[in-house]
Amino acid sequence: MKDPVVIIGLGEIGGVFARGFLRLGHPVYPLTRSEQPNELAARLPEPALVLIAVAEGDLQNIISDLPEAWRSSTCLLQNELLPADWQSLDDPTVISVWFEKKPGMDYKVIIPSPVHGPDAQLVSDALAVINIPTKVLGSPDELLFELVLKNLYILTSNIAGLRVGGTVGELWADHQPLAEEVVADVLALQEVMTGSRFDTEEMTREMLKAFDGDPDHKCMGRSAPARLARALEQASRLDITLPELENIAQDQAKN
Repeated sequence: MKDPVVIIGLGEIGGVFARGFLRLGHPVYPLTRSEQPNELAARLPEPALVLIAVAEGDLQNIISDLPEAWRSSTCLLQNELLPADWQSLDDPTVISVWFEKKPGMDYKVIIPSPVHGPDAQLVSDALAVINIPTKVLGSPDELLFELVLKNLYILTSNIAGLRVGGTVGELWADHQPLAEEVVADVLALQEVMTGSRFDTEEMTREMLKAFDGDPDHKCMGRSAPARLARALEQASRLDITLPELENIAQDQAKN
């Protein structure tokens, strides 16, 4: 029997990964809310992988409580993820998930999901066996680019969507100037948060490939107001100005 895979957070996305690992022949053990991590780690001290599939708001609490035996075999998949979020882990595998899964519906692929880290091939194989494409990255710099790209896609569509609603296809077709202003603010924030520089035209071009992958994707999810508030809080803490995001926040406050 192949080594087990532990999944922390067996929601919609975690369930998709579970299906892939099972198809590869790996037993899957979910960490339930009623079980302490150390209890499961005592029975499974050397899993093939510990997939942390909780929401981004729960990630740091999970990392802080992670048993020592598991800390060198983790995989992260959260949105709004940057390298600073995993500094206490020992070289995790990280995947930028570009498929969505809603209750009662099968998963929908937008573009291939980039993955990097020591267990990148295992993760890629698990998704390939259920026909979800990935691309295994060759360096941390490539991973950083992909994480910032995903953040750009999410924050631009969500925050611009607070003003205009609609889909990502409609956002670019009908409200391109607004989208470009939001892109500029989001990239400015990402650059300060990562200490890196990104080419706006290249990033926008790659974001539009994701828009084209699912042009009917709704811009404004339920997390949009919280994403805007978090971006402005981060900007305030870092002492940078994001004029378009501030304008949208002011408009939201009036409604």
